[in-house]
Amino acid sequence: MSVVEKVELQIQPNDSKEQDVTVVDSYKPVYGVEDVPPWYLCILLGFQHYLTAFGSTITVPFVLYQALCIGEDGVGLSQLINTIFFMSGLSTLLQTTFGIRLPIIQGATFAFLAPTTAILEQMGECSMIKDNNVTIAVGSDEHREIWHGRLREVQGAIMIASLTQIIIGFSGVMGLLLPHIGPLAIAPTISLIGLALFPAAYDFASTQWYIALTTVFFITLFSQYLQNVSIPIFNYNRQNGCKKQKLFIFKLFPVLLAMLLSWLLCYILTVTNVLTDDVNGWGYLARTDTNPGVLSDAQWFRFPYPGQWGTPTASVAGVFGMLAGVLASMIESVGDYYACAKISGARPPPVHAINRGIGMEGIACVLAGAWGSGNGTTSYSENIGAIGITKVGSRRVVQVGGIIMILLGCLGKFGALFVTIPKPVVGGMFLVMFGMITAVGLSNLQYVDMRSSRNIFILGVSLFFGLCFPSWMSANQDKINTGSEIFDQILAVLLSTSMFVGGVVGFVLDVTIPGTVEERGIHKMRKHDVDVDDSKRDPTYDLPFIQPFLDKISFLRHLPFCPTYTPLQCNCRKNNLKKEKIETQTDGIDNVTCEKL
Repeated sequence: MSVVEKVELQIQPNDSKEQDVTVVDSYKPVYGVEDVPPWYLCILLGFQHYLTAFGSTITVPFVLYQALCIGEDGVGLSQLINTIFFMSGLSTLLQTTFGIRLPIIQGATFAFLAPTTAILEQMGECSMIKDNNVTIAVGSDEHREIWHGRLREVQGAIMIASLTQIIIGFSGVMGLLLPHIGPLAIAPTISLIGLALFPAAYDFASTQWYIALTTVFFITLFSQYLQNVSIPIFNYNRQNGCKKQKLFIFKLFPVLLAMLLSWLLCYILTVTNVLTDDVNGWGYLARTDTNPGVLSDAQWFRFPYPGQWGTPTASVAGVFGMLAGVLASMIESVGDYYACAKISGARPPPVHAINRGIGMEGIACVLAGAWGSGNGTTSYSENIGAIGITKVGSRRVVQVGGIIMILLGCLGKFGALFVTIPKPVVGGMFLVMFGMITAVGLSNLQYVDMRSSRNIFILGVSLFFGLCFPSWMSANQDKINTGSEIFDQILAVLLSTSMFVGGVVGFVLDVTIPGTVEERGIHKMRKHDVDVDDSKRDPTYDLPFIQPFLDKISFLRHLPFCPTYTPLQCNCRKNNLKKEKIETQTDGIDNVTCEKL
């Protein structure tokens, strides 16, 4: 087993002399998916999720604003930022309420950046000079019409391409592929989500390593060493009166406390001029006064609405190029679903929940296109890492976080305040978060026999190739020349995605290289899935409010996104199942006995 795994596998015999696989959670969450913490904890923990998603969400508009020709129009950029946060909150509410129903934050996706940039490049360079050599004023109506038109083209491409994701999700196509995906395909896919984020963590942390390491120290201190230290609080109600309770503040808010303390430290070092005031000096970005005009330029209140930039437009090349981003986003989300379920203490998501989650993400992307965020939405890996550290996997907390995103998306000045968080503070948080995601991915190897040279080969090749080739592809996208520009864009986006490349390599090698079901981990994983899905339906993934009515409608069990969904089985095969004991000799392992159906 991997040394970084957080789940302990125990195999116990039962009365039928068969082996049952029981997963024992060695880091039981303080609050499970169905638990509802007190309202004040929901607000604080939901706000912590907002802070965790802030860095990734705000990165997207800052990457795109030059290509969109927004330029120095600070008001326009703030409107785009507010729209992205607003849609992230709305998408989170839809996903946690009607989609996968796991505590997973939805936000802007980096998978859409490459096709978006390609679409904008096809529209030509930004020009602020009219035919009569008159310069267009920044922020004028003419200037805004320029970037509004470019943004409308992106909107239309996102909306049409996202229809494919809706069809794949609600038709059950994604669910049909899942039974054929084993741990050796899932482990590199999830692990590479964290490993591929290494450049972002490095870029932020390297601006001032001392501050970044201080943030890591605080997170480690609060989440690991002081996790069992509590402070007394008093709660009053009419039934029990005043009652003393324990609040494990360090276990619940390690990220928030660490960032606030590091932020305060940067402020003190800025006021005392300990940090350099040279713009080109190392450590300058650790100062808290690098963006002095952000708060004054931001609007107090603005409510984003559909069509705020005008009627969306689209082109064939743009739609097909954006489709590559949609496919990459779906692959990322499936891995995030499993990671979120594992780290929040929930059972693995059944097929109907995954289908519904993918379909709901497609709906959210269509809405994001209609609102004009310039991007789609996807599941956020970094917030899954936050659940692993805080051990709070409550769905209600994430829903409150979504509401906070919606409210703050309407308050420009409040969002601008957090733009002043120094980059090394965010970098220190990323170092811990992305490491947790990588470890969660590797924990899937608990089902696999890692004494087998076959499995070691597959894991090593898929991980290393998933890092190397996408890195080269990102820097050499012009090397692909199939004769079709659209097909070139699709290949460039997919092959630049580490989790896609590593997951596909792991899947292909796992399927084609000879190996027993027991050796591949399929046997253990399937027995665990059977225990979860077939014996009793998990209410975690039931739809709210209407589930009792859905249970009474029999034909809904044929819909692949309904909680009552029952996959069709061949009766002849079902009646002729025979258990055959086989023995196989594997490299470095004694005789292994398994069951072949």
